[in-house]
Amino acid sequence: MSFNYLLRRTLQALPLLFLASLVVFLLIHITPGDPVRLMLGEQASDEQIAAVRARIGLDRSLPEQYLSFIGRALQGDLGTSIRAVRPTVELIGLALPATLLLTAVALFLAVVIGLPVGILAALRPGSLFDNLALFLALLGQSIPSFWLGLTLISFIALRWRLLPTSGYGDWQHLVLPACSLAPFLAGLIIRITRTSFIEVLRQDYIRTAYAKGFALSPVVFRHALRNALLPIVTILGLQTGALLGGAVVTETVFGWPGVGQLAVNALSDRDYPVVQAVVLVSALIFISINLLVDLAYSILDPRIRYQ
Repeated sequence: MSFNYLLRRTLQALPLLFLASLVVFLLIHITPGDPVRLMLGEQASDEQIAAVRARIGLDRSLPEQYLSFIGRALQGDLGTSIRAVRPTVELIGLALPATLLLTAVALFLAVVIGLPVGILAALRPGSLFDNLALFLALLGQSIPSFWLGLTLISFIALRWRLLPTSGYGDWQHLVLPACSLAPFLAGLIIRITRTSFIEVLRQDYIRTAYAKGFALSPVVFRHALRNALLPIVTILGLQTGALLGGAVVTETVFGWPGVGQLAVNALSDRDYPVVQAVVLVSALIFISINLLVDLAYSILDPRIRYQ
């Protein structure tokens, strides 16, 4: 992968970041509600509200506010929280590790379950195991994560008292949220892995490997796996970004102090700077993941070259 390609992809990301920030800025500011009055309470006088609005810049026009936000963002300053009166970068820095941990564990569970099941289903298409795998994949993609989370809380946490209902601490607090996020991605990985492996196993070089006397394990892991991984890596890259977004509901259900819960609280408080910063950082993470997927392509298949 050439430096010119990386530079071009980086430059292509800038309009996307600009568009994401512009859309969220407009949507937030057309939403009914005054964040200053919400912060000061109904007993605050008009003079107090006007003074606070002038101090945080909400008395200026929308174009001026947006240009000010972009100018500070280019310098690494994403603003100050209206409610917490703290830099938004600091708040995101405290919440982001929790979200990344939850996403990483959910992704790990999905891969550990989905990849072997998809491979075994592809080796015996039409068998009982294959049909069971497809049923589990459909079931995993059909169940909403928030409903599954509430169900797990009802039975495992409340009825059987095996795990805590919510919070953030040791590994026990991580089990239920991760198990709520993982099934959807696991079902998708099962389907993509099965389809990809069935297609690869029908290729001529696989038949040649069998004709040379190779056993099943070397054929699958040495010849088929690397070629079948390309679509799987694509799905993993896209769904990792989706997991970061989907964690919003799960974090709210389980009281997980991540970026999702931070964004929900900021929306309810009309905390414009925090919402804008969360969207911008999320978009940056998503774009970075896509770039890593491109890098993985050239590693998995040396024939792929980026000019």
